[in-house]
Amino acid sequence: MTGKWERVRLGDIVKITKGTKVEQIDPSIGTIRFHQIGDLRDDNCIKWCASSDKYTQITPDDVVIAWDGANAGTIGYGLSGVIGSTLAKISFNRPLVSEYIGLYLQGKFAYLQETCNGATIPHINRKALDNLQLPLPPLDEQKRIADVLDKASELIKKRKEQIRLMDELAKSLFIEMFGDPVENPMGWDKIPLGKKCNIVTGNTPSRAEPENYGSYIEWIKSDNINTPFSTLTPAKEYLSELGLSKGRFVEGNSVLMTCIAGSISCIGNCSIANRRVAFNQQINAIIPKGENTWYLYYLFTLSKLYIQSTINMSLKGILSKGQLAKLEFMFPPISLQNEFADRITVIEQQKALLQNGLAKMETAYKALMQEYFG
Repeated sequence: MTGKWERVRLGDIVKITKGTKVEQIDPSIGTIRFHQIGDLRDDNCIKWCASSDKYTQITPDDVVIAWDGANAGTIGYGLSGVIGSTLAKISFNRPLVSEYIGLYLQGKFAYLQETCNGATIPHINRKALDNLQLPLPPLDEQKRIADVLDKASELIKKRKEQIRLMDELAKSLFIEMFGDPVENPMGWDKIPLGKKCNIVTGNTPSRAEPENYGSYIEWIKSDNINTPFSTLTPAKEYLSELGLSKGRFVEGNSVLMTCIAGSISCIGNCSIANRRVAFNQQINAIIPKGENTWYLYYLFTLSKLYIQSTINMSLKGILSKGQLAKLEFMFPPISLQNEFADRITVIEQQKALLQNGLAKMETAYKALMQEYFG
């Protein structure tokens, strides 16, 4: 479809104006909405400022781009107010539909990140941005495309919200049955994890020996755990039978937990291993001796801050199996754990259906983006 439309160099049709430092004031006296990078993603923390000619003003006819920082390239549109110093306004020197341009640029996020300048604080590479080739249909077609993509995006957001609510329902069920796992208001026995589970740290068979890798067994990494899913996502890399003999693996019905990461927020993430898998040294496997796996998964998920509180990030942020084994957790009777698992399975089945539907929606959305923007 894009082949029949004019393509223009983005830099030839836009003007870019950087934001400035803005003085935030109390909402009760604020008159102008003040936007920062987080506001390009949601409205969870609305900020206000006074009107001032020194600030960079934006209208719904502009597109806003995060210019500096780790999230450089994030796009917003349909906004009004003023922007802070880490953002920039993209305005146009000819009639255009800002939603269409904004959606096009959202699809270029990976490219904008890859081409950023700055080793310490990334910022947008102006030349790379200007050189983007934008397919430019007539205005009515721009509006139609924006409407289609916005509706598809809204459906995706709603589906994600449904999944979030299912997660909250599952966590609420845990709290209802057992209480907060850190505060332990019901007085369950608190026992070091090593007495209730075996803990194994993964490893990496030598890459100097290519025969260690093949297609025999999935080799799980942190990326397969740091996801919205309760169970492991499919591995992208496999070990051979020889590699498995040198690696470490678990059978199904275990919990895998990230134990090494550059950011503390990524340590303590969990997924259930519902099949036999090998795994690398950034992961601890927790193998129950008699406890219910679903109970353990939600116990660790709701205890994540407690788990992280034991980690010294100045020492490379490692949660060793020895440290994990010493952490005390509450262990109610197995009959209650099993009752919880029976009830949670129904929620997880519904969540899995929603997640599968979401994956199909996102695939369809990507196909539309490719069709419209090439």
